[in-house]
Amino acid sequence: LLCFKALCCKGPPPPRPEYDLVCIGLTGSGKTSLLSQLCSESQENIVSTTGFSIKAVPFQNAVLNVKELGGADTIRKYWSRYYQGSQGVIFVLDSASSEDDLETARNELHSALQHPQLCTLPFLILANHQDKPAARSVQEIKKYFELEPLARGKRWILKPCSLDDMDAVKDSFTLLIHLLEERELEPSRM
Repeated sequence: LLCFKALCCKGPPPPRPEYDLVCIGLTGSGKTSLLSQLCSESQENIVSTTGFSIKAVPFQNAVLNVKELGGADTIRKYWSRYYQGSQGVIFVLDSASSEDDLETARNELHSALQHPQLCTLPFLILANHQDKPAARSVQEIKKYFELEPLARGKRWILKPCSLDDMDAVKDSFTLLIHLLEERELEPSRM
């Protein structure tokens, strides 16, 4: 009787932890498309984000409240106003973009990695559009973005991705959730 009662009368499952993330990257890098796909939303009529949008992205072991910031150059100068309260960062880059855009993306990532409100947070860097012929490899991006010297001692993940392989995208987010969980277990830094 006791075993049966324990099985059938369990209360609701414990609430999943929620994490507040900021998602940044240049216009056209694919932020909106990736997040919409993760939320199982329609891919039709997706337009570039002006300002910001917030999506709750559900995973089995956590809910990610992602604040996606528009990537146009007129908006990027205001990104830092939206960093406060973030527990992690998603940076999406177009790995098939022009040299100029890649240079701009590198500069934006560098300033985010060094920003006082973000510099201690875990970063998930997604090299999107890997399905395009001009896409650079993760190794090329790691070298070009100088991630090894710049992000040494920081928690960051660099993963290739495309809308064609959402399993890989979900795996990348799962790795980020592990970093967020680890960070929560640390004694708080004063």
